[in-house]
Amino acid sequence: MTSLQHKEKALEGLNMFLVYLKVERGVSINTLSAYQSDINQLIDFLTQHKSNSSKTYWSWTEVDEMDIKEYILNLNNKKYLVATKARKIASTNSFFKFLYDEDEIYIDPCKHISIPKLPRTLPTTLSEHEINSLFKSVKGIKPEDYRDRAMFELMYASGIRVSELISCDIDDIDFDEGFVRVIAKGSKERILPLHSIAVDLVKSYLENGRSEQSNGSSDKALFLNKAGRRLTRQGFWLILNKRGSKAGLTREVNPHLLRHSFATHLLKGGAPLRHVQQLLGHSDISTTQIYTHLSNDHLRQEYNKAHPRS
Repeated sequence: MTSLQHKEKALEGLNMFLVYLKVERGVSINTLSAYQSDINQLIDFLTQHKSNSSKTYWSWTEVDEMDIKEYILNLNNKKYLVATKARKIASTNSFFKFLYDEDEIYIDPCKHISIPKLPRTLPTTLSEHEINSLFKSVKGIKPEDYRDRAMFELMYASGIRVSELISCDIDDIDFDEGFVRVIAKGSKERILPLHSIAVDLVKSYLENGRSEQSNGSSDKALFLNKAGRRLTRQGFWLILNKRGSKAGLTREVNPHLLRHSFATHLLKGGAPLRHVQQLLGHSDISTTQIYTHLSNDHLRQEYNKAHPRS
């Protein structure tokens, strides 16, 4: 393998990560560009670092904790601003966590690395009016119409991630009891309740749409693309964004926006924070607490509109 081929192989991992950030995390173009720049810098460092250690070629599975410490030392020597260095280290941590979750590497080299705390930004959400506009815009009796209605409603009903949605098999839906079984990161299982509208729409898709899409190669997969194969993250993102534009929404609609909206709307409706944590599959409740800020903002807006002295 030439050094060019090797770098292309390393870039495959980066490209997978960028798709994940865009589709599943819904990051902005500027944030995506920053991640890409940071990981490209990491690749260049590792290529030079491994070459200095008499190792011409390397793979992501070979990167260890010592390599990461050397990289951080290199960042220190470059005298970056504290915020810039913190972002680059955080980008590296997020990248290796992604590779580990995707089974691309067996050990996370950043697991014991101290990661600087960056300011947490509030996630954006769709209003209940925007959610209704999106759902009402999906009309028609084509297989993809039945599928898209079922996918959107299932995601908003359960708050599952797009990776969990596309991984769903037909057997994961309990139509009698109204539950969906989800296998999350680290093979953790969640059993999530579904309301009757979501159950009925999934059932309608299976009866009227999926049978026309199936080619026998993906018998287990719940949601299929036009080729009859399991839908991909990128495929779902394109579908959702296209439907959002047709619904007249003025901003890009990404899958994580539905998940954020699910959590925020539940808290606004009075759901306990612990219950929302369990539904989202957060191991740490502090991750879920960010949604309380969003619901508090809504409460402040309603107060200002309603109070005669505000």
